[in-house]
Amino acid sequence: MIKRILVDRHMACHGWIASVLLVLFSISGNSVAADADEASTEQVKAKLVASVQAVHAGDEITVGINQRIIPHWHTYWINPGDSGMATSIAWTLPAGSEAGDIQWPIPHRFNVGPITNYGYSDDVTLLTSIRVPTTLKVGDHFPVRALVNWLVCDDVCIPQEVTLTLSLPVIPAGVDGGNGNELIAQAKQKLPITSPWQVDAYGQEQGPLLKIPGKVLESESKAEVWFFPEEWGRVSHKSRQPRRIDPDALWLQLTAGDNPLLAGESLKGVLVISKQTSSGTLAQGYQLDVKLGPGIAEKIVDQEMLVEGADAGEDISFYSALLFALLGGIILNLMPCVFPVLSIKALSLLHHSKQSQSQTRRHGWAYTAGVLASFIALGVVLIVLKTAGGQVGWGFQFQSPIFVVLVAYLMFTVGLSLSGVLTIGSSFTGVGSSLADKSGYSGSFFTGVLATVVATPCTAPFMGGALGYALTQPAVVLLSVFLSLGLGLALPYLLLSHWPSLQRFLPKPGIWMERFKQLLAFPMYAAAIWLIWVLAQQAGANAVALALAGLLLITLLAWVYEITRHSSNKKRYAANAFSFLGVLVLLYGSYSGIQLFAGAIGAADSKTSAGIATEKNWEVYSQQRFNDLRNQGKPVFINLTAAWCITCLVNEQVALSQQSVANAFSKSGVTYLKGDWTNQDQQITQLLKQFGRSGVPLYILYPAGKDAKPQVLPQILTPEIVLNAVQKL
Repeated sequence: MIKRILVDRHMACHGWIASVLLVLFSISGNSVAADADEASTEQVKAKLVASVQAVHAGDEITVGINQRIIPHWHTYWINPGDSGMATSIAWTLPAGSEAGDIQWPIPHRFNVGPITNYGYSDDVTLLTSIRVPTTLKVGDHFPVRALVNWLVCDDVCIPQEVTLTLSLPVIPAGVDGGNGNELIAQAKQKLPITSPWQVDAYGQEQGPLLKIPGKVLESESKAEVWFFPEEWGRVSHKSRQPRRIDPDALWLQLTAGDNPLLAGESLKGVLVISKQTSSGTLAQGYQLDVKLGPGIAEKIVDQEMLVEGADAGEDISFYSALLFALLGGIILNLMPCVFPVLSIKALSLLHHSKQSQSQTRRHGWAYTAGVLASFIALGVVLIVLKTAGGQVGWGFQFQSPIFVVLVAYLMFTVGLSLSGVLTIGSSFTGVGSSLADKSGYSGSFFTGVLATVVATPCTAPFMGGALGYALTQPAVVLLSVFLSLGLGLALPYLLLSHWPSLQRFLPKPGIWMERFKQLLAFPMYAAAIWLIWVLAQQAGANAVALALAGLLLITLLAWVYEITRHSSNKKRYAANAFSFLGVLVLLYGSYSGIQLFAGAIGAADSKTSAGIATEKNWEVYSQQRFNDLRNQGKPVFINLTAAWCITCLVNEQVALSQQSVANAFSKSGVTYLKGDWTNQDQQITQLLKQFGRSGVPLYILYPAGKDAKPQVLPQILTPEIVLNAVQKL
């Protein structure tokens, strides 16, 4: 039984920590002993394999430790990067035997926010050469025993240990030892080879500058080039490695790490060149060992940083993410999603103008508490779904038709209250007459909750990078970013409640306020209508009919409540029982019916092939259609949108639906692809993650040419922005 020791993935697992972990292995018994060539933990299945089936005395054979790792988990390379621990093997062999060092296959990068690790996922085989003793006799067996330690990580890191054994018969000289396990040959193909180039390294101010002579790559090649340093701290693992391709050389600029090289010291590592082929990614590694020389007058421009509008979440720091989230939350107050709830906030301010300054401040803090509590709840839900393996993003809850219809019911009920049809006190709407008591503060708190609910379909400027970063981070970091976003949303109202000079500009309370309150009910009704329209896109006309019946039932329940709330106790009890049963019918009927209708719509949609041109000027986005267009070298504009994203809909009406934009697309040969994220779509989720985004909208313009760099347009569009981008193609 494995005793799992959970270790934070982001601690600095270097040197002394690796030693501590090895001690923990021996003390805790965190191991799986096996008198066989295989052993398994919950995350890794390990197997000891050999290059032959039998040995001769004095042979040199190759053995390997094969690790099969479950999805989303990984083990580490000789240099684990910013955190982690390299796999180690302790061999027990007969006298006269000798084992070499581990032969490390080409590693992969694992980027988690500001942390970059080097290691392996899915399947890897670590090879070692072993010398067979000359003293063995025919008929003997050559025993091999391996004690293997590794650290396997996903959201947590678990140190693990297994013991593997293998016994190979000794056969006479001249007799074929047979073919060994095929994993050995496969692993040898993944080993880096000796560099064919005489590489130079120059000690620039930024860090080592590598010059690889010869025509390594074509000038327009899109092959990925990355240098993996063998020693920790020599190179910054998370920093970009900008390159320049000259006719006679490839230049690669590295960034110095925490333990930078000094002049004359050697830079050791593996240069990996990865190319896309028809059969997949082909990666070749080259072993480098280069002495650092003096600097030269060369400067490599990071072309990746020149992509206009690039907003990759993994390239920002924790404090930058907090600042961007705060700014995005402030701007979120101006987005169309939040307009309906602004009516409640405005009416609350009118009432608060006749209160004392301390009371007004308390209302501001109550509203802020409602916003922050809602963002914490949303963050916790996201963490739970991520832990369960779900692919989630900002506004994910509006992909649920059930959530959409419940919010529509909420908006409609608030509208009834503002219209005076339903009188259930200030604790519900925050607009009651006695705002100084507990229920009034509860109303301000609820207003903050409602503001968060209606804000989640929108993504404001600055939010994309912050949310993309947060969704890749541990729970504490994610919640910190979400709290910063919530504070930004609440900040204008909070400041106004603390700024008496601004409150003097508010109109004086009067009889007109009741009429104004009734007028403000109509944005609530409009929001409910919009959500019913969203429901139509998700679950079809039958779901709309069911939702409208739900609104009718809500109206009936409100009427019964109103006509009986001043009646005798007996009548009120009967009315309350009727209302309780009505709410149960409303919730159960909506849940079961919409589940049924949404499933039918999903089945119908699955039969519809993506990428077929519609009567409009756009086609449905699919990865296959996009790949076909790019392989043909055609320019492409991608609009990732959702029916529940008001910002998206406004952009489409204001900019993308304009005839001038359609004409520009047609004249420039741009194919317009629209990806609808109204319901969950893994292809669109992956594309959002590729650009460091966690939600819609996202607008990407690809120029002509298979290798042309994309341009990310702003989240708020005008026809001029789109036309200017198209004209630059």
